[in-house]
Amino acid sequence: MSNKKKKLKVIPLGGLGEVGKNITVFEYGDDIVVVDCGIAFPEEEMYGIDLVMPDISYLKKNKEKVRGIVITHGHEDHIGALPYALKDVNVPVYGPKLALGLLKNKLEEHRMVADTTLITVEQGQTIQLGVFKIEFINSCHSIADAFALAIHTPVGVVVHTSDFKIDYTPIQGNAIDLIKFAELGRKGVLLLMSDSTNAEREGYTMSEKTVGEAFEKLFTDVSSRIIVATFASNIHRVQQVINAAARLGRKVALSGRSMVNVVKVALELGYLNIPEGMLIDIGELNRYRPNDIMIITTGSQGEPMSALTRMAASTHRQVELMPGDLVVISATPIPGNEKAVSRVINQLFKKGAKVIYKSLADIHVSGHACQEELKLMMSLVKPKFFMPVHGEYKHLRHHTIIAKSLGIPAENSFIMEIGNVLELDSDNAKLTGKVSSGNVFIDGLGIGDVGNIVLRDRKLLSKDGMVIVIVTVDKETGQVMTEPDIISRGFVYVRESEQLFEDLRKVTYNALVNNTSKEWSTMKNIVKDTIKSHLDSNLKRSPMILPIIIEA
Repeated sequence: MSNKKKKLKVIPLGGLGEVGKNITVFEYGDDIVVVDCGIAFPEEEMYGIDLVMPDISYLKKNKEKVRGIVITHGHEDHIGALPYALKDVNVPVYGPKLALGLLKNKLEEHRMVADTTLITVEQGQTIQLGVFKIEFINSCHSIADAFALAIHTPVGVVVHTSDFKIDYTPIQGNAIDLIKFAELGRKGVLLLMSDSTNAEREGYTMSEKTVGEAFEKLFTDVSSRIIVATFASNIHRVQQVINAAARLGRKVALSGRSMVNVVKVALELGYLNIPEGMLIDIGELNRYRPNDIMIITTGSQGEPMSALTRMAASTHRQVELMPGDLVVISATPIPGNEKAVSRVINQLFKKGAKVIYKSLADIHVSGHACQEELKLMMSLVKPKFFMPVHGEYKHLRHHTIIAKSLGIPAENSFIMEIGNVLELDSDNAKLTGKVSSGNVFIDGLGIGDVGNIVLRDRKLLSKDGMVIVIVTVDKETGQVMTEPDIISRGFVYVRESEQLFEDLRKVTYNALVNNTSKEWSTMKNIVKDTIKSHLDSNLKRSPMILPIIIEA
């Protein structure tokens, strides 16, 4: 088949219609390149699930075509699934130094470092993966070393912004390379894939430096301990807290496993500057006066086991909150985390702490572009076709409205769903089908062994509890020997409902005695139907019913 007849396929396997789990497949002929491979955090109805990763069965099926995985930056929603994905699709991973440093840390935990090829790329560098030539463009985000991509393909150039904002005064490194985007736009861009997270917000995103200025005002003349909760990966924010602590002459202690790990990697790679002697162990707090201490901690999202949540619940081993402590939550709740954050804030207030959060001070700025920045990006790139990425449906929709206002025809904008296939040549683009996609749940050490049926059972157990019915039958005759034993968990307390359980034993025994079939499956169905009918009639409840038959 000639190159003229081949088409570029763009297949998002995550990150659309949701926040997190970002991964996109680019396929041309016999070559596939994957951009990012992240996780999402479980929603409330995902009972017991630790993490959610994308379904990569399409990549497993075509792994001989995969030339490499390209990482845009080191956030969990872009690299978190790699330790799991690389077990099935072991290909080289290309990315910025900090992102690969954080990934290496994860791979060490999974004992996979020796089996994985990590290749560091620099700003402005170009790599060749099969037919794809990928150019790394300096960008700005809420983590150091963030890149956008120009993916040169046989049918045209695809610009993938990944997560970005336009910050003219970044804390570290160069400002976003707008000149490169303009240069690409002049030469011609086939498709723009642009971050939609803040597409609903008017104006511009504030510079990260404004947070440092807010810290300066907030921390001045504070005589108590200062505890700052933020994302561990937000190295720029951590650096600004450290700068404020240095000016105030305070020692800094870190709390939370991910905070300790990320700071360690960032220090080793030169992304953090901490004056010698300033950093102390969290166990040394009692050696210093309260006004000599600054604690940087995880827990800005109210995560149940995070350090800040444990402080609020008085279960933290090294930090006991004291009345008057200043707690600053320097983050905005991710959609779905609002209740958890509010709960932690209330607990902190009960402990006598003074709590400052986003609605009370300018202590957080987003890492994502607002509408005017999105317009600037689109105006520079001038794409023929547009595909909004990274966000819920409403964000994607708002982004296409922006595109239309800038002259991109509605038929040239594609609001994709996970698993959709967008096929492009140099003149046309259209949706042509769907590949296997969805969520893979990670529960403890199990990957993908918890599906929708298990989640449905967990939901039922959480709402209505469980009733276990133990029936003893004669091994020879199959006859029921006695009234069944009934055990309840999360339903009603047996001692307070003795009459109910006595009735359940009787109606179940009578139903089994009148049954002529001795098949276990039939007997279990009789038990389920009888118990369900009785409970529905008397209590209007539907617990999970688990029959167990024992031969004696």
